[in-house]
Amino acid sequence: MNTEAELRQQMSDLCASLFNRGFSVGTAGNVSARLPDGILMTPTNSTLGAIDLDRISKIDLEGNHVAGDRPTKEVFLHQAFYETRQQAGAVVHLHSTWATALSCLEDTNPDDCIPPLTPYVVMRVGTVKLVPYVKPGDPKSGDLIRDLKGAYSAVLLANHGPVVSAKDLFSAVCAAEELEETAKLLVALRGRKTRFLSEADVADLRATYSNM
Repeated sequence: MNTEAELRQQMSDLCASLFNRGFSVGTAGNVSARLPDGILMTPTNSTLGAIDLDRISKIDLEGNHVAGDRPTKEVFLHQAFYETRQQAGAVVHLHSTWATALSCLEDTNPDDCIPPLTPYVVMRVGTVKLVPYVKPGDPKSGDLIRDLKGAYSAVLLANHGPVVSAKDLFSAVCAAEELEETAKLLVALRGRKTRFLSEADVADLRATYSNM
């Protein structure tokens, strides 16, 4: 387990990496990581490209703001993932271009937004559910995640963007990137005959890499 200071530094570094490589623009996106006594979150209206360690928000396990700047307005979304997925150590929400594009397309399968195109999206992300649109910062977003009862590590918020959870911050960032790159491939291949992994392939991957 990283110390809080180490986790703050890792959050700042990984957020900057996401921003510098175009996974986040302006003040879009927010990131959080679980601690034994609470949750660290990027502050509201902040850019992932310049996260100040001392201004990272901290809330306690009851959701009270205890340190740093005010947390992201999507705090309810993050809390819901931690409440329903005990294995989640971090949550990454982006407005990345291609995953957001999929969240806007009418024919995106709401029960399987990211079909098994490559082995790594199966291994690192899993099945992705489309969550109905609510305005950003609406507490209802947390209710929609709770309704999934922890069945999905990642979702697409309709007309908004992806949210990905994982066992730790590095894994969550990698999974969010994998989802975005797979979404890009899916959009690029639209209208073309596409070979997906078989059910047997997917089952084998899940059995082999279930602890990733």
